[in-house]
Amino acid sequence: MIQYNIYKDPGTFSATEEARVLEFLFRHLEQYGDAKADIQKCLDYALARAGKPGGILFTATDGDTMAGAVIINFTGMQDYIPENILVYIATHNAYRGQGIGKELMQLAIAHTEGNIALHVEPDNPAKKLYEKAGFTNKYLEMRLNK
Repeated sequence: MIQYNIYKDPGTFSATEEARVLEFLFRHLEQYGDAKADIQKCLDYALARAGKPGGILFTATDGDTMAGAVIINFTGMQDYIPENILVYIATHNAYRGQGIGKELMQLAIAHTEGNIALHVEPDNPAKKLYEKAGFTNKYLEMRLNK
């Protein structure tokens, strides 16, 4: 049976749980993921380290197995930039197709105050999940990497 956990207070998120989420996201984001160092930066931000605004973490577990995870970071802005950015969402590859991603998305929406933005690659199958949850494509993001 899947258990869903919500961590709104950084103090309730243990170092062990942090390490599990880091490893889980690194492994299960697959080709849409980032380096561990980048995922750790996102976790540090969500856990309000170094003066960052913080965020909310969500996990789905099946006993000792992590079945899914979400990290939302607060932007500290509103209106012209959404208050929140959903940085990572992933479901364990053995649990896909069971509605865990959908449930995590619904929890994230329900427990986050303000608007939420996310980035998704056009060929990512999760794009359909985001659209069904009500996300729309308002802008084309462009980046200059220096």
